[in-house]
Amino acid sequence: MDLVDLGYLIPANVLQPLIDIANEVLVFLHDAGLVYGAAIVALTFLTRLLILPLSVKQIRSMRAMSALQPQIKQLQEKYKDDRQRMQREMMQIYQENGVNPFASCLPLLLQLPVFISLFYLLQGDEFKDEVREAGEQSWLFVENLTENATGSELIILLVLYIVTSLVAGLIMTGRNASGQQRMIALGLPLVFTPIMIGFPAGLLVYWISTNIWTMGQQAVVKLFFPAQAPPSPEEIQAKTESSAPAKPPPPPPRKRKRRR
Repeated sequence: MDLVDLGYLIPANVLQPLIDIANEVLVFLHDAGLVYGAAIVALTFLTRLLILPLSVKQIRSMRAMSALQPQIKQLQEKYKDDRQRMQREMMQIYQENGVNPFASCLPLLLQLPVFISLFYLLQGDEFKDEVREAGEQSWLFVENLTENATGSELIILLVLYIVTSLVAGLIMTGRNASGQQRMIALGLPLVFTPIMIGFPAGLLVYWISTNIWTMGQQAVVKLFFPAQAPPSPEEIQAKTESSAPAKPPPPPPRKRKRRR
């Protein structure tokens, strides 16, 4: 299956209620005075505002993960020859510190239904007719929001998508992130770039807008809720030793049988 067909993995009728809601919101924003391009940006920000409590949890989880990275690295070095033991010790540290390694994925997963719903909406004849009747197919440098971008317009959109995705990903992971987290943050935008080529230009506007929201959100969090200072090497060593299970007591000595 071609990458462009990713949007069709979820049938439209499954997401029809969400498609209708997205349509109603865009029409409402348009009637309130926004052109359809700006309405897509506003829809993006409204979506991010609705999931803001989960985004805050995501930020806390990623900060906690970053703070635990020095301790995790010590465990990885200590149990590098015993992967099962390493995984057990890592999960124990996460549980003791109330960290869920998968919490950072939830806001992204919640955005995907909105993204795919907008995908179907932009390709629907009814919505295309609405935009055409309003004479607002173009916005800024985008010639037609409901059609695939081409030429220099596509190049500009892809550059904006990649740059904003990289910056947002690196800001989210933080300085103390592991190499694997940074590789994911750097690799995902490049992986999704071929997929974005086959999507309507309005979807690229949506994703660029959500990246800009992420960057602004992180700037506000860093300004008003700065992260705690990283622990010293002595504190890391003490935490690692305290989290290690105690050695089992030695077995009792065997009684020797007396010879008759």
